[in-house]
Parts: sequence; C-alpha cells; structure tokens
Amino acid sequence: MVAVFSHTASPRLLYVLDFLSDYYGLPFRLATDPGALDAEPRARIAYTVEAGPGSLHIVPHGLLSATGTAPVETVVYDHEAGYKAFFRTGGDTGFDVFAAIFWLLSRYEEYSPHETDAYGRYAVENSLAFRAGFLKVPLVNRWLEDLRKRLVSIDPSFPAATPPLLFQPTYDIDMAWSFRGKGAWRNTGGFLRSLALGRPGDALTRIRVLLGQVPDPFDCYAWLDDLHDRYGLRPVYFFHVCAHRNRYDKSIPAHVPSVRALIRETAGKARIGLHPSWHSGDAPAALLDEKKALEEAVGQPVDLSRQHYIRFSLPGTFRQLVAAGIHADFSMGYGSCNGFRASVAAPFRWYDLERDEVTALVLHPFCFMDANAFYEQKMSPAEGLEELNEFRNEISRTGGILLTIWHNSFLGTDRSLAGWREMYERVVSCEK
Repeated sequence: MVAVFSHTASPRLLYVLDFLSDYYGLPFRLATDPGALDAEPRARIAYTVEAGPGSLHIVPHGLLSATGTAPVETVVYDHEAGYKAFFRTGGDTGFDVFAAIFWLLSRYEEYSPHETDAYGRYAVENSLAFRAGFLKVPLVNRWLEDLRKRLVSIDPSFPAATPPLLFQPTYDIDMAWSFRGKGAWRNTGGFLRSLALGRPGDALTRIRVLLGQVPDPFDCYAWLDDLHDRYGLRPVYFFHVCAHRNRYDKSIPAHVPSVRALIRETAGKARIGLHPSWHSGDAPAALLDEKKALEEAVGQPVDLSRQHYIRFSLPGTFRQLVAAGIHADFSMGYGSCNGFRASVAAPFRWYDLERDEVTALVLHPFCFMDANAFYEQKMSPAEGLEELNEFRNEISRTGGILLTIWHNSFLGTDRSLAGWREMYERVVSCEK
C-alpha cells in the first residue's frame, strides 16, 4: 500500500489515486490525518505544500481541489528526468504529476472552445500534445515509471519491475464484404458505377465474387482466425450494423443472414463490440437500435463500443454510451492522426468533468489506426510499419498496452490496399 497525505479529499484526487492503484497493482490510499504518514512504514507521499518527513513530496498545483472547466495555463518544459512536463510546482518531482495526469486523462482541454476538423471532431492540432511535440509518446506512462523509481527509493518493497508491453488487436468491420451480402440492387448499381468510372476489372471481380469463383476482397476472417491462433491473441471486433445508409454509413445490416452468421461465428472466437454509426451521433435513439440489432445477432449482451470515424464529443457521447449500458469504449484516439490522444497506453475510467464525477465507463486508448496512416498521413505500408514500431518501442520502455485498429478492408485482397496485410502480419509476429 502507498499512503498519500493531503489536506483535502477531492473527487479529482481520489480519481487519480484509483488510476494509480490500477496501474501499479496495489492500493494508493488517501489520508487526511497528518499522523497517518508517521504511522505508515512503507511508501508514502505528501501531497502538500510543506514536505513530510520520509515521504515523496509532490506540491499541489491546485487543479485537483478546483471544480469546473475554466481554462488552466499549461506551460510545457523539459524535465531533468528526460521527458516533457507541465504544472511546475517544485517538490521532489518538480511538477504536480497528479494534476498533470488528471488534466490529460480527463481530456480537460477538450471542454474549452476549440476548432473542429472536417468531420466536426476535436482537431488534433488543438491539443497540447500536438503543439508541444509529445503526441507520439505515452507521456503518462513515462511519468509513472519515473514515479515508480522514486517510490522504490523510499520503499524497496514497492514493485520495481517495469511491466511488459501487451498487444491488443482490435478490428472495425465497417462493411463485412465488398460485394457479398449487398443484394441485387446495390450490386447492380456498383457494377454499373465501376463501368462508368472506367474500372472494368472491378466490375469483373464483383461478378466472379458473386459466382463464388474468388474470395470477396474484404473477406479476411479465416486468415485472421489463423493469425490469432498462431500467436495466442484475443482480439476485439467492432461491427457496424446500422440499417440507415448515408455518406458515412454503408454497412450491411445485421438482419442480413450472411452478416448475422458472420457475427455469431466471430463471437465464438473473440469479443464483440458495437461500432456506433455516424447516424447515431445525430440521432441518439439509433444507438439503442443498433445495440439491440447486434445483441440479437450475437445472442448475448454487448457492452463494448468504438465510434465510427472516431466521432465523439465530450461529455455528450460518453454519457449516451453509459446510458445505453456500454461499459468499455475503445474510441480514445484521433481519427486523423496516429498518436496518444490521452497521452497514455493503459485503460482508465472516464471522468465526467462537467459533473466532477468518475463514471463506470472504462476507456481503452489506441495509438495506431490503418486508415489514419493510409488516408490521412499518406503512408506506405513500410512507413506505417515504421510508425507502429516507434509506438511499440515507446511502450516497451514503460510498459503498457499497444492497442491498434485495423479494418477488414485493409487485411483482405483489395488491390488498392496491397501490402498492408503483409505489414500487419509482421507487426503481430514481432509482438509475440
């Protein structure tokens, strides 16, 4: 146990201590009695203006005893330990690491007025991580590994070993197949459109797929099953099942027998989550309809989600997920640039900043998405592999979870995405 003395027991401080307890695997207990530290023979922290004898001293910035979402000045500097930091206050750590962790995990900056990107999302360019140059770094993990060393120096029994890197593969199934399952009208329209665009090869492929002569270009499921079996992986699949079609939602609905069979078969090998549609962001009631449709296909409750196009806004989207019975969301990242949106490679609970309360919704951050690398960052498979390896190396330094997003379209046989499937297999083989 680690005893933390503070004059006040705020919800924000308790949230940070709960996160530290989960991260290190042992309890961080708050004490408001000054004598508590004297009675604690093991690791102890004085989160006070004045230092405590025999304790690690962290000087409070003030954010954790405040309320509301008023803008807070964040001046980033180069810490002597070799990382970026802000909320400089002095003490043994040099800055209020608790407040800085809270500011990043709560996504405090996203509650302030901000510019949006072309899809109406919080733009990565607004973020402190982007502007200060630490977007590609799990900065919270770095801080906590430095904190680990400081706590070990006080109490040698504190866990000294850096945890291992864990790889978590996840997949977004925006459209189960390129041609299969779409019915006569959609396939006829697609066939004529390919001819009109001067792509007779695509039209011929469509016919051959529908005749069962060649696999559908988006069909990678058996290949993925084999990959997971070989390397002992437990993936998560997020299915887009919206029946409402628009510019962004073009899925094959869950009531189509072939899609229903695919979902149920996949559920026997992996965890299944909902991929809430773009439409559900404009029509909240659609979220419940989509969740019900997926649950009927799976044959059991579904409590995982990831937003289509990583479209979410705080706090509204996450409140809707909580109300719908979603317990874990995997959307914490950017839909335009790879990196660490919350500057962490570990799960954490969502803190509703406007209500100043912790929720039961657990956020699982990702750092790499194939669509970002290809469409937004204009990378080749080799360049994408280099970026992914940089993320892996960063997380290896501190321990944490390398969570990636891949689409079945990238892992099939679509000629326009040649090389990405092979690149992904190299990634998986390196992780194991």
